[in-house]
Amino acid sequence: MADKTWKAVERRIAGWFGTQRVSLSGGNSKISRSDTMHQHLFVEIKHRKKHGLWALYRNTKLLADKEAKLPLLAIHETGGHGFLLVVHCDDYEKLKEII
Repeated sequence: MADKTWKAVERRIAGWFGTQRVSLSGGNSKISRSDTMHQHLFVEIKHRKKHGLWALYRNTKLLADKEAKLPLLAIHETGGHGFLLVVHCDDYEKLKEII
């Protein structure tokens, strides 16, 4: 039987982090509610047709490419503490070098 697309995506992302996908992740798993078995990271994987964050990333990348810079989103909410950083997985090693 062919693998469901979202399961294949979870396997690929888990592999990127050097771990495996949790079968029955969420409330049904007896291992973890995380989507991966990573020892230190709780990874929530969302596979959808569209995410608004991707549109923002693509626009940011277009601007960054014009300046030959690495695109990095910093997402902050009013009244929030801290911010989220969004970087494409292909740019992760370069980001580490820059930092």
